[in-house]
Amino acid sequence: MKKFYYMAVLLTFLAAILAGCGSGGTGDRAEQSENKTGTLQFTANGEDFVRQGFTSKDGWDVSFNHVYVNLADITAYQSDPPYDAHAGGEVQAATKTIIPGAHTVDLAAGDQNALPILVSEKEVPVGHYNAISWQMLKASEGPAQGYSLVIAGAAVKNGKTVNFTLKNEKEYKYTGGEFIGDQRKGIVQEGGNTDLEMTFHFDHIFGDAGTPADDELNVGAPGFAPFAGLAADGNVEINMAGLKEKLSPEDYQKLETMLTTLGHVGEGHCYCEVL
Repeated sequence: MKKFYYMAVLLTFLAAILAGCGSGGTGDRAEQSENKTGTLQFTANGEDFVRQGFTSKDGWDVSFNHVYVNLADITAYQSDPPYDAHAGGEVQAATKTIIPGAHTVDLAAGDQNALPILVSEKEVPVGHYNAISWQMLKASEGPAQGYSLVIAGAAVKNGKTVNFTLKNEKEYKYTGGEFIGDQRKGIVQEGGNTDLEMTFHFDHIFGDAGTPADDELNVGAPGFAPFAGLAADGNVEINMAGLKEKLSPEDYQKLETMLTTLGHVGEGHCYCEVL
């Protein structure tokens, strides 16, 4: 009887070991994997167009003192399948992280070599955050109060200077896929630190003299001349309601359209909803 007793004990012991190595062990490993975290930084970047200035499609040398964007409900996703901004719609993702609240950022802050601006950072589960969305809403306070976007600067052409402040009270939601650029972004490793960038292309509004005139960018952009034409004593300060009244219908339509293309993820386009 003792022989059979010891055999039963041995079999029970072996079964427990196998169970630990089997489903229970796998579950523990999965749980440990889910618990791994790193830091994801959310940055905003107006690129060299904002920090260094550029020449518009119609020959105005544009520089910026302030470019305020008011960003809200910033969300990073581990998208599966990968998000297609050209198709639009909602991001499909089992894992996502949200930065609550609104953040007003001056994209023109810093010198010509400054890094993209840190908006917020958060400890998140590891993995590849290959999609991002954010809203650009009217600020409730601060330097952009009442507007989602305020662009202030100066433009010079043939010895004439126009100081401008353009204010946008319209609101948008931009959704983009994986960052497109010189490096992959958004890959969070355990204990690591990486960033995910919201990029803004202001050449879409003013055009770019360094790009062929027949490029779709320059064909679609209003340029700076329509805004210069509104200046009095070398100054223009105006919002979208005023621009709708004073610009030609064609230039205003171009401006409305190009504002929906402002948000990017590096060079990757975003799907835009006007809110």
